[in-house]
Amino acid sequence: MTRVLICDDHAVVRAGLRALLAGLDDIEVVGEAAGGEEAVVTAASLRPDVVLMDLQLGDGIDGVEATRRIRTSNPTPDTPRILVLTTFDTDADITRAVEAGATGYLLKAEPPDELYAAIRAAAAGRTALSPPVASRMLARMRSPRPSLTDREKDILAQLAQGLGNRDIAKTLFISEATVKTHLGRIYDKLGVDTRAGAVAVAKEQRLLG
Repeated sequence: MTRVLICDDHAVVRAGLRALLAGLDDIEVVGEAAGGEEAVVTAASLRPDVVLMDLQLGDGIDGVEATRRIRTSNPTPDTPRILVLTTFDTDADITRAVEAGATGYLLKAEPPDELYAAIRAAAAGRTALSPPVASRMLARMRSPRPSLTDREKDILAQLAQGLGNRDIAKTLFISEATVKTHLGRIYDKLGVDTRAGAVAVAKEQRLLG
């Protein structure tokens, strides 16, 4: 029996998932969480085999951070596997989730049979990806690494340290406007639109050092 914890900030979604899984002989929903912090606490308490994790969870930590905490708080062979179940499939989202320790990444648009198969695969420690997600990851692996200028690499390194635009400007002795210009170019080259996404892709493609 695969024990599942559902984490989604929408009660209707949680109820729908519970209903979908209720008729299966080998999968049991053992709990629910409406937010990231609650998911971390509940996972530690119930020790499910798989956590179905949404990415956007309203206030508090998001699904990526919840995934990281669950996977790293007390790593053992019995640490719950995380199967991301979301509507978001940007490169940055996928990269951040996988880096945080997600075993699989499934889109909510997939049919129920795909969900069942993904849960079983995740419980067994196998990677489970929606076809569109797998295609994006393969395309990224096949594409050449983006070429960043030395200045863009400097700014990206500061970004990875958690510095804001003002501190980056002070550190590199440039204006904040220049920092913003470089950040725009970095985002374009890496195919992301957030600071966290840029850092995640940079780490994935080993652009930081």
